[in-house]
Amino acid sequence: MSRRRDFRYAGLTALLEDCLLTLIDIARILLSVLWWILIVQIVLSWLIAFNVINTSNDFVRSVWNGLNTLTEPLYRPIRRILPDFGALDLSPMVVFVGVLILDRVLAGLAANIASGGAVPL
Repeated sequence: MSRRRDFRYAGLTALLEDCLLTLIDIARILLSVLWWILIVQIVLSWLIAFNVINTSNDFVRSVWNGLNTLTEPLYRPIRRILPDFGALDLSPMVVFVGVLILDRVLAGLAANIASGGAVPL
C-alpha cells in the first residue's frame, strides 16, 4: 500500500515540477520581451535627445507614446526612490538591471528544479 502511495506522490511531484518549469519559462519569455522593450525605448530616447529623429513624425510619436505607456508603471516607483539627477534619469537602468537579475534568479531556479534539487522557499 505504501509503495503505491509513493508512486502517486512521485507522479504528482513530477507534474508539479513540470508545471513550475513551464511557469518559469513563461516568466523568462516575458522578461525577455520586457528587456527588448527597454532596449528599444532607451535607444529611441537617445535618438530623440540628439535630434536624430523627431517626435513630430506620427509614427515616431506613436511608438514613443506606446513605449512610455508600457514602461512608465515600472519607472514611476523607482523615480520616487532615486534622488533627482536633473536631466539624467537612472530609472530605466535600474529596471534593466532588475530584469537581468530576475532572469538569472529564475534560470538558476529552473536549473535547480530540473536537476532534481529541492525548491528553496
